[in-house]
Amino acid sequence: MAKLNFFLGLCIGLSMTVIIQVFDITSTFKDFYLRNINPEAWKPHGLSCQPDSQGDPRLRKIEDDLIHMRLQNTDDGEFHQDNDVIAKQLFKTVRIACWILTSPQNLEKKAIHVKNTWTKRCNVVVFISSQKNDSFPTVGVNAKEGRQHLTAKSMQAFKYLYDHHLGDADWFLKADDDTYVIMENLRYFLSGEDPNKPLYFGQRFRPFLKQGYASGGAGYVISKEALTRYGRRGFDNASVCRNASGHEDVEMGRCLQNLGVVLKPSLDALNRTRFHCLTPETYIGNHLPASIAKVYDVENGRAGAENMSDYAISFHYVSPSKMYDLEFFIYHLRPYGILNMPQKLNLAA
Repeated sequence: MAKLNFFLGLCIGLSMTVIIQVFDITSTFKDFYLRNINPEAWKPHGLSCQPDSQGDPRLRKIEDDLIHMRLQNTDDGEFHQDNDVIAKQLFKTVRIACWILTSPQNLEKKAIHVKNTWTKRCNVVVFISSQKNDSFPTVGVNAKEGRQHLTAKSMQAFKYLYDHHLGDADWFLKADDDTYVIMENLRYFLSGEDPNKPLYFGQRFRPFLKQGYASGGAGYVISKEALTRYGRRGFDNASVCRNASGHEDVEMGRCLQNLGVVLKPSLDALNRTRFHCLTPETYIGNHLPASIAKVYDVENGRAGAENMSDYAISFHYVSPSKMYDLEFFIYHLRPYGILNMPQKLNLAA
């Protein structure tokens, strides 16, 4: 019995030593981070360490700093043996200019994370704001901030692309600063379409217009011919493209419809969705609001993983931290021993 007690005591003692050491290491790292990496946030008195940091601006500052640092440790391309020949070829043959709708107050809160992640895969990237910023950089257009001015910003953004980048791309993508786009999947989808025809694509909504319109949050992409018609006959013609205070995606849809630009379906060959106006978890968990499912969405709000394309293109309301989560899951995480072969999911032309 004495030996058993001794053995149990030894195990408990060793366990406590390990726990204390782990706690000490964790505390030391936290203290090191606060003191050295972000000394402004180090306040030894009253600093809350609860997981929910919404009530403590110092912890929110720490989280923001960590978000900025996340990509520094994800450059593991030297270990990947991915065959990206097809993606590289499509980068050359399906050229996409991306413009991001943002604002001065969102540059460091949202836009920087879009810049650090998916827009690196665009052929051309332009951030549109109400103020020019040479260091970010952004293009400043003559429009005020606020939802009622989004149409004016978008109208001027497309005019800027027409004036400065018409020859640099075949397709022109509009996205918000909380939209995440998988550019390789967008290029594959567009590879079967003709940019010299007046076309545009996105998540189709049904109200207000005869052909419907594409959700602004999910992102929508217009062809070179569509942009050419807009630049030549739409921008300066209020009877065709009214620079109104209505919903940006509706008014752009009205403008494109008046110009004879066709909003085509974007479902894959298995009738699954590619553009998504809400977060991935909302669609995967089938939690679409009734207004989306029954009133707006042409596809009647079909959600669930079984209704989402393997080559999904976009998601909306993606937080800065989830931008990096998606980068990891899409471009870094790999199941060992499973080769990802290309699928033919485009509809026949």
